[in-house]
Amino acid sequence: MQITKKQLDPTHIQLNIAAGSEELEPAKEAVLKELSKEVKLSGFRKGHAPTAMVEKVVDQQLLTNRIIDRVVNDLYVAAVQQERVRAVAQPEVNLTKFVPYTALELTAKIEAVGDITLPDYKKFAVKKQVEAVTDKEVEHVIDELLERGAEKTEVKRAAADGDEVTMNFAGVDAKTKKEIAGAKGDDYPLVLGSGAFIPGFEPELVGLKAGEEKTFTVTFPKDYGVADMQGKKVEFTVTVKAVKKRKLPKLDNAFAAKLGPFKTVAELRGDIRKQIASEKDNQAQQKLENSILDKLGAKTQVAIPDSLIEQEIDLMEEDEKRNALYRGQTWQEHLAAEGKTEEEHREGHREQASLRIKTGIALGEVAEKEGVSVSEQERADRLAALKKQYSDKNMQAELEKPENQRDVYNRMLTEKTIAALVSYATK
Repeated sequence: MQITKKQLDPTHIQLNIAAGSEELEPAKEAVLKELSKEVKLSGFRKGHAPTAMVEKVVDQQLLTNRIIDRVVNDLYVAAVQQERVRAVAQPEVNLTKFVPYTALELTAKIEAVGDITLPDYKKFAVKKQVEAVTDKEVEHVIDELLERGAEKTEVKRAAADGDEVTMNFAGVDAKTKKEIAGAKGDDYPLVLGSGAFIPGFEPELVGLKAGEEKTFTVTFPKDYGVADMQGKKVEFTVTVKAVKKRKLPKLDNAFAAKLGPFKTVAELRGDIRKQIASEKDNQAQQKLENSILDKLGAKTQVAIPDSLIEQEIDLMEEDEKRNALYRGQTWQEHLAAEGKTEEEHREGHREQASLRIKTGIALGEVAEKEGVSVSEQERADRLAALKKQYSDKNMQAELEKPENQRDVYNRMLTEKTIAALVSYATK
């Protein structure tokens, strides 16, 4: 097989492939063996007739077509592997010459990821910065534990700060009166003054008794976590079902002993401090890894096919559409809230989509360059550990599917590659 590679543009190449009898004759023999199972020859069972006899009785056009299909596919796969082409779509293949069964030539136009130039990732200098645990953080957890252990007594009086009210509530857009997804609940417990709800909500319930209803409007903060709700005026209707007085337990050694193997409050505080420290260490590690991946993606040079970027934007928008649907918004309402057209919205995702793809490509290149691999035993151990997490036999069976096993392998390969990058960055 002879291959000539021509770069048409940064993301399109053409492979000119030529094959001779050394590729065509074995393909012909293989096809004839397959056809022997389909024809009847006197004195022979299906699949056992000599291929020379099969060739004489089969339709010659059928034979030629099958041989060409086999050879073209095999040649294309071999050429792509040999030339290290990262194809992202089906090729445009044209047969330019065929002489039975001595010569075949074809061209394959391919949309592919361009040549990759990695940055010197071994020189990434990133430090892991773990925040110290403060006394205030420890005491915050203590306060939460005391809150959970509060003794509650239902009262007939009006609700006051510090009381727990059980309520039904529903929120609608103050202008359109349309229901807002996620702004509704039944038998919901809320401690007044806790700040668990948006600012302005809890004070409206002070003074209400069980059985009373109230309608009021609050404005969501401009920095609210859900962009569509930022600054939005929402009209809530609340029905109080019960008012409960709360009495916090005493913080003493007996209270600590109820929470675990602690003899004193000091031991409880020490354990809380360790848990917070562990969480902060994990957060710092994740931040470190993200910083390295951001550098890797931003500094890697590679031409990315438009079709690949469009696919990534599609995935990003699918996530957005699911979130919008959960909030009770149509896609058009979501776009209107952002003040963007469909085209502007997609374009806004392009840079992030490109960075995601570049990072993924770069990780694969680093894995190959560093010789990162996952052994069969490592993969088996991970699968066994995952199976232990599920008691459902059907879920365990899902892990046996080839596509899910590939996902597990790819995740492990990514983890190992990131670990290699971290080891260089933190030397």
